Amino acid sequence: MKNHNKKRLTKALAMAALVPFVLTACGGGAGAGSGGDASTLTLMDYYNNEPDNLAIKKEIENCAADIGVTIEREAVPGKDLIQKVLQKSSSKTLPDILMLDNPDLQEIAATGGLAPLSDFNVDTSGFAQGMLDAGTYEGEVYGLAPTANTLGLFYNKKLLAAAGLKPPTTWDELKSTASALTKGSQYGLAFSGIATYEGAWQFLPFMWTNGGSETELNSTANKEALQLYKDLVDSGATSKGVINWGQGDVKDQFMAGKAAMMINGPWQIPALNEDPSLEWGSVQVPVNKAGQTPTAPLGGEVWTVPQTGNKAKQAKAAEFISCFTKGDTQIALGTQRYTVPTKPELAKEYIAKMPDMASFTEQIANARSRTGNLGTEWPKAATTIYTAIQLVLTGKASVDDAFTQAAKG
Repeated sequence: MKNHNKKRLTKALAMAALVPFVLTACGGGAGAGSGGDASTLTLMDYYNNEPDNLAIKKEIENCAADIGVTIEREAVPGKDLIQKVLQKSSSKTLPDILMLDNPDLQEIAATGGLAPLSDFNVDTSGFAQGMLDAGTYEGEVYGLAPTANTLGLFYNKKLLAAAGLKPPTTWDELKSTASALTKGSQYGLAFSGIATYEGAWQFLPFMWTNGGSETELNSTANKEALQLYKDLVDSGATSKGVINWGQGDVKDQFMAGKAAMMINGPWQIPALNEDPSLEWGSVQVPVNKAGQTPTAPLGGEVWTVPQTGNKAKQAKAAEFISCFTKGDTQIALGTQRYTVPTKPELAKEYIAKMPDMASFTEQIANARSRTGNLGTEWPKAATTIYTAIQLVLTGKASVDDAFTQAAKG
């Protein structure tokens, strides 16, 4: 999950009541965007920054050539995507192919603006179940992802070796290791506890691994995860500044030597590798008790077919999605973008090419969709989670009361 401000979504979708999302066929079924000719398709995504932009562009061009179409691509900033989609819906110029951040899919599908991929006989077999769940709404698959990302624990190899420590695997080890690595201006651990979806996203590995659930936020398992955060901050092993840090800030702390370990995602690896003096490793997020299965959230984008009213173009768009999510494309995108292929059968081949991604590939195997349980209600739960974190870490609520207080708004 990169730093896209998803607070925009609730506000934007509130506008959907005023902006009809589903387009009716007009002009004898001619579609929107690039006209009625199915040899040209329009596509919208939010990969407007490097290195994602060039990597995506290359694979889009490869698939366009494979299926015999010209693709007119528009890459917009992530924070603007949903608003752009609503504007294009209003003007009946929705793209033929639409990329969505996976937690946004269910809310868009609920408006009727997307076509089920089963309408075009797209093969959805072989994909990791968590990623399929992320692309599913009311039993129908609306989007597929070629690759995914998740969270892990990065550690500074030199600092741990100098202290005679190994990467922690349990919460107790995480606390003791972080404390041992805290000295001067260096903290043992950094994570994002910010009051945004990033803060909620970073909490999920601890919550889910401990048996907690977004369907019962006030559970003992969830409170134990919240207590872990409090213990880390209260002990001084983690900076109180985490309440203001996004994931980019956490990466900066780690690279500056101000944090010996961090919770973060593989999209940070290109930046880490720019510093040849920084020797880092990564492991799965520690569990509360030995034997628990590390369970983290799935990040990544799904590719969808909007309801444009042009069946020929929709069929061609679906053909593009099949190409864009095939094995060769998954490996190509995964190696260029430090993301994990969503077909588990590709894991061995991928790790052989990308050994730095081994722990993240293992983490993906048991990763979960954020919307899998709550669907369109997920944003409300995420808001309660990050609010509870803020309340506890600022001393405004006890661990026992935080979720209840946060839910009241």
